[in-house]
Amino acid sequence: MTDAPFFAPAEHSLDDLTIRSYRPGDGLALQRAMASSYAHLRPWMSWALPDQSLEQSEAICRRFAAQYLLSTTFVLGIWRADDLIGGTGFHLRDGALATGNAEIGMWISAASAGQGLGTRVLAAMLAWGFTAWPWERLVWHCDTRNQASARVAEKNGLRHEGTLRANTFDVTGQRRDTHIFAILREEWAQQTP
Repeated sequence: MTDAPFFAPAEHSLDDLTIRSYRPGDGLALQRAMASSYAHLRPWMSWALPDQSLEQSEAICRRFAAQYLLSTTFVLGIWRADDLIGGTGFHLRDGALATGNAEIGMWISAASAGQGLGTRVLAAMLAWGFTAWPWERLVWHCDTRNQASARVAEKNGLRHEGTLRANTFDVTGQRRDTHIFAILREEWAQQTP
């Protein structure tokens, strides 16, 4: 990477979808997505709340927007027109932007799950991440029991690098294992037509 400042691109179009940074005013869409998808998300996402208020949702969106502008983490919404149907992002969990490493996270709303959306969005995030962003290595973590999430990574050419045993806690407070998948820029380029 160079010493020039990096200004993160704010959105990426994908057919009928837009993947974009959160903005002030997105709180209502986030609140609706959480309320309709709580039972679907709760087994995997400890942050999912059954009764997130509009004020809480708006505060979250504004915090995400500020973090994006400060380049401390890059949380994105997956939008179909004005409907928030999921979330993703490039998370700086393994060091600062200068490392060239990010973790892609994702959730898909209950109404949109099971339709291949996760696979499509991850493919778009890899393409965007390795062309418009400075990423050299992108990783994907998932609970070993979340087989759908592991399949999304595998379908997109990420390599299973290992499994962390009892490394964190699930939503019930029990220890759980985590799969780690990753892909390097040159590996992505080799598999892209």
